[in-house]
Amino acid sequence: VQLQASGGGLVQPGGSLRLSCAASGSNLSNKHMGWYRQVPGKQREMVAIAESSGHTKYDYSVEDRFTIARDNRKNTVTLQMNGLKPEDTAVYYCRAWRYGLENWGQGTLVTVSS
Repeated sequence: VQLQASGGGLVQPGGSLRLSCAASGSNLSNKHMGWYRQVPGKQREMVAIAESSGHTKYDYSVEDRFTIARDNRKNTVTLQMNGLKPEDTAVYYCRAWRYGLENWGQGTLVTVSS
């Protein structure tokens, strides 16, 4: 599976962005999907997960602001981010995994700053 993330950019605090991750080479319907983020000097952290069953999980810091959605027909997973804060600034990565195998996208930079 190859994953291509897009949609990052510069946004003011309180603004919104929508990240998209497109997959090629394999159908995503039987894989778990997730968005992670990383800032320099820190470990990559989970932001949101959409399991193959459709169940979703969020980090507590984003659960009332971000929404993950998967479209198995289009082989995509999106992350709608509202109410962005400076502390959301990071490189965001999408991940697909199942049965001990995983793939990562290349990352897209989100900068929240006035």
